[in-house]
Amino acid sequence: MARLVMKFGGTSVATVERIKNAARHVKREVEAGNEVAVVVSAMSGKTNELVAWCKEAAPLYDQAEYDTVVASGEQVTSGLMAIVLREMGIPARSWQGWQIPIYGSDAHGSARIVDVDGAGIIAGFDRNREVAVCSGFQGVHAESRRIVTLGRGGSDTSAVALAAGLKADRCDIYTDVDGVYTTDPRIVPKAKRMDKVSFEEMLEMASLGSKVLQVRSVEIAMTQRVPTYVRSSFDDPENPNPGTLICDEDDIVEQQIVTGIAFSRDEAQITLRRVADKPGVAAAIFGPLADANINVDMIIQVVSDDQATTDITFTVPTADYERARTLLESKHDTISYQEIQGATDVVKISAIGVGMRSHAGVAARAFRALAEKGINIRAITTSEIKFSVLIDAAYTELAVRTLHSLYGLDAG
Repeated sequence: MARLVMKFGGTSVATVERIKNAARHVKREVEAGNEVAVVVSAMSGKTNELVAWCKEAAPLYDQAEYDTVVASGEQVTSGLMAIVLREMGIPARSWQGWQIPIYGSDAHGSARIVDVDGAGIIAGFDRNREVAVCSGFQGVHAESRRIVTLGRGGSDTSAVALAAGLKADRCDIYTDVDGVYTTDPRIVPKAKRMDKVSFEEMLEMASLGSKVLQVRSVEIAMTQRVPTYVRSSFDDPENPNPGTLICDEDDIVEQQIVTGIAFSRDEAQITLRRVADKPGVAAAIFGPLADANINVDMIIQVVSDDQATTDITFTVPTADYERARTLLESKHDTISYQEIQGATDVVKISAIGVGMRSHAGVAARAFRALAEKGINIRAITTSEIKFSVLIDAAYTELAVRTLHSLYGLDAG
């Protein structure tokens, strides 16, 4: 007998018929003798509808009341799932985040999980193997007793945190894909589903553009060592595919040098030309951006021939491009740059793999291959297990296919 958490995303519970299909997956695990907690997202499209209502009610709406409204989507789904399971003869009840409770910080709209008290759910397991159907994406702030939400994609985070709190044997994330692929199969038809991927690799993939899992959910899985599967809810409930296991690096017997290729179109480039090369200039640029909660990613600094000025290039999320540019223009006299340039038609391509730790020249091969395809690299960043290049968006598919083939991910 195992204890597990099963999470179903918005597309998996988009209609009552799909909720019934998801319930059949739950029934399979219950009949196998397992203790099961289920975490559900809102039905597909419902959260966007609720957000739109908040904006219609007041452009500058109160964040605490916003959380009250948007958390209701998951409440509907959890109730429907419990009804369906009970109709199947499976003991079940719905739990809202505040009932479990999942305690969160008071950052309404983007709260972080502080603690999970799963005693009530465990009591239900002990009493009659009752399935707990939990509303994802939400928790409660202990002091104010107000509902808080965890940000978009927060149901993944809820599920992994609940698995940690319940000391579950694993967490199964059911979505509309049957696992984690070496890259987007829509761009590279030869992309392969991976049987296993390490926590570190998955964290890099999630942060670099892969939409399979929310970044914070992977962080929790890694720190709490929660084995996590990505599986498809659209598989036959009686004979599902195994999916992809996200686990410790030590649990993977054979590692490729490069595990996957990720890409992100949510990138914009800003370049400040001929900035005075003096102490404090970097702080003058990036301090105000940080204060404005604008995340800066790739940074390149090139000193000019006169060694008195420098060019600084960096990237920001596309949604923050205009705001960042306006802010820097307002700081022109403080920063002392000659010209500001920008581009939004760029994409970040990344290669990820723990095998890079022990192999030299991995990135150099990519640079050579991209050059042979006539693809110019605007910026480069590296870390121990990944490297990223910024290129023109028009070359996205060519670059992804080139790197996917270069590292042998087409094979097998």
